[in-house]
Amino acid sequence: MRWQDGRESGVEDRRGGGVGAPHIIGGGGIGVVVVVLLLSFVFHVDPRQLLSATDADTTQTASGPAAVSACPQGDETCRFVDVVHTSTDDVWSAVFRSEGKAYRPSTIVLYSQGAQTGCGLGQSAMGPFYCPADEKIYLDLDFFNTLEQQLGARGDFARAYVIAHEEGHHIQKLLGVSDAVHDKEQHLSEKAANALSVRLELQADCYAGVWARRADDRMHWLEAGDIDEALGAAAAVGDDTLQKETQGRVVPDSFTHGTSAQREHWFKAGFAGGDPADCDTFSGEI
Repeated sequence: MRWQDGRESGVEDRRGGGVGAPHIIGGGGIGVVVVVLLLSFVFHVDPRQLLSATDADTTQTASGPAAVSACPQGDETCRFVDVVHTSTDDVWSAVFRSEGKAYRPSTIVLYSQGAQTGCGLGQSAMGPFYCPADEKIYLDLDFFNTLEQQLGARGDFARAYVIAHEEGHHIQKLLGVSDAVHDKEQHLSEKAANALSVRLELQADCYAGVWARRADDRMHWLEAGDIDEALGAAAAVGDDTLQKETQGRVVPDSFTHGTSAQREHWFKAGFAGGDPADCDTFSGEI
């Protein structure tokens, strides 16, 4: 991915901000993977519920959120995140403008270990997540190591997929989709709520594909193998794949994000035409 000449708009850099360390069970390897997989990025839990539950056992010591600023000189991972996130905002701003809709850019927050959010206290063991209350994406850059070393999803475009997926949740927030789903889930059985969550997550995957197509049309930055990297990341976090690895069996009624095949399919559906209209995961079969 030829991202180096992309536009930067700044990040909210809270690394080293002093929030208490996360409670992580187990050591390296699969122990850490289980913690990551059971939480927000892989197994959908609404951040408004998940984060608030951690407030009682972690102390806030940071002075508050940092202002949006340029990445520190020489911090290429930060720059990469900034460029990709800025591109997602640029792409979706243009989409909304073409449809006569108002767009509010999201903010990406980099943190270490823990961070206060509009949804409560976030911890790095949760993986990347989007908080609808403050419209910010939260990312501990150590997750990229987990993505590559423990989930086997390698390459810069695998990382870009993660950011674009979370931006997809921002689009759902702006369109009122995520709030509508959240409200409906409160009145459903666990099985039915999980099925609705799958459709929400697959739409975010499809929106990630829309971004990938439109960003490449603008920047011509895709290289051979990049889309395979994104598909590899989507497959790595499929519910069926993760359940096989962590518990040795698959329980479809507990799926919240979709199978590996479904996640790949919907990313490709968005990428094929770059049209958000192709991302209606709430009608028909998925």
